[in-house]
Amino acid sequence: MNKAFDVIVIGAGPGGYIAAIRAAQLGFNTACIDEWKNEKGGPAPGGTCTNVGCIPSKALLQSSEYFDHAGHHFADHGIGLSNLSVDIAKMLGRKDTVVKQNNDGILYLFKKNKVTFFHGRGSFVSAGDNGYEVAVAGAKPEVLTGKHVVVATGSSARELPGAAFDEVNVLSNDGALRIPAAPKTLGVIGSGVIGLEMGSVWRRLGAEVTVLEALPTFLGAVDEQIAKEAHKAFTEQGLKIQLGVKINEVKSGKKGVSVAYADAAGVAQTLQCDKLIVSIGRVPNTTGLNAKGIGLRLDERGFIEVDGDCKTSLPNVWAVGDVVRGPMLAHKAEEEGVAVAERIAGQHGHVNFNTIPWVIYTSPEIAWVGQTEQQLKAAGRAYKAGTFPFMANGRARALGDTTGMVKFLADAKTDEILGVHIVGPQASELIAEAVVAMEFKASAEDIARICHAHPSLSEATKEAALAVDKRTLNF
Repeated sequence: MNKAFDVIVIGAGPGGYIAAIRAAQLGFNTACIDEWKNEKGGPAPGGTCTNVGCIPSKALLQSSEYFDHAGHHFADHGIGLSNLSVDIAKMLGRKDTVVKQNNDGILYLFKKNKVTFFHGRGSFVSAGDNGYEVAVAGAKPEVLTGKHVVVATGSSARELPGAAFDEVNVLSNDGALRIPAAPKTLGVIGSGVIGLEMGSVWRRLGAEVTVLEALPTFLGAVDEQIAKEAHKAFTEQGLKIQLGVKINEVKSGKKGVSVAYADAAGVAQTLQCDKLIVSIGRVPNTTGLNAKGIGLRLDERGFIEVDGDCKTSLPNVWAVGDVVRGPMLAHKAEEEGVAVAERIAGQHGHVNFNTIPWVIYTSPEIAWVGQTEQQLKAAGRAYKAGTFPFMANGRARALGDTTGMVKFLADAKTDEILGVHIVGPQASELIAEAVVAMEFKASAEDIARICHAHPSLSEATKEAALAVDKRTLNF
């Protein structure tokens, strides 16, 4: 087998496999290295997103939401059920099937696009006149050479000091996806995306969930008005959310986990729970890459230093995704992967960080793009705001899900859309219209003048755009 490549990609997560495919499409002889294994030891490309992140969590969120609807909302539709039960083993099995379908899909795409895949752990060996030597440590050790190398090694869950993950009682996102039965009590440290999504899954399945957050505000990165609406909804559902806490000690034993902490008033408290999910951020995967040996510069937090084009400190070495600056989002990594492949080809790859959407797949869903109202105030930028509640939307009423709103923020003079924020049903899908609008520098008036299907949830987007000019039609 030829071991010399134009492009070698280390990592087959969203940034890596997409970079490899795009490079191959552009005519480069491309290799991709990835070490993820399935339960049988075979390759499982897709990285954290496919294996223990985006895909399996959405599978469980969907299953648990169906169960929640059956138990609490079907009666409103005249649907009666008796002896409702849940088979968590089967639910987890379905989740695993969905993951495997995505793994297999990536392997198929590699074959289709003539990307050579190597199963193992990739690391730098040396640099020379012909490019870089990259070792593959696995069942079949290899040494490859590449003119260009794209590092897309992703990230891992950050451990809480003194509370190492055992994936039995103290869980990362990985362990949180594999709990064999709903615990009676579940603790979650961190009210970010992973904490809220996993907390929501197990609450629906019967757990009493307490979320402990160090920050004094809930979802500080989210528009404040939207965050307050979400907090209200989650509290009504039964999530117990405590803000401004300080974790002092975590003890794990046969009877579960004990968390000693100080609440917002500084009063000592103890949380006893069967399982504890720790979701306090993620750290870049650069250990074992031999970055120092090759002269690849890392910052003080372990991220690979890159410029605006994802170029590293080494010529023809690039890095994308969670292992570099910017939001740790799968779609951000994908866009960077495409851009890097196109830059290698001499094209002008482009990523607009100002229009990258964010989504939290809870119920209600939360999605946003652009700036928040508090960011605009801090910047001293004059703006107009418009909101429209789903309670006034006919499609939401028919769905039986009227929680939340759509919020538009636009420049006070030009009417250019500066941010769109949604909490409510299908927010993850609705936000796409806002992203397109902002990419084309649209005004709120542009959205307000576009015909939206009736009845549809997207009409709430149109009405919120109308509200910027104080002329909603249905509220």
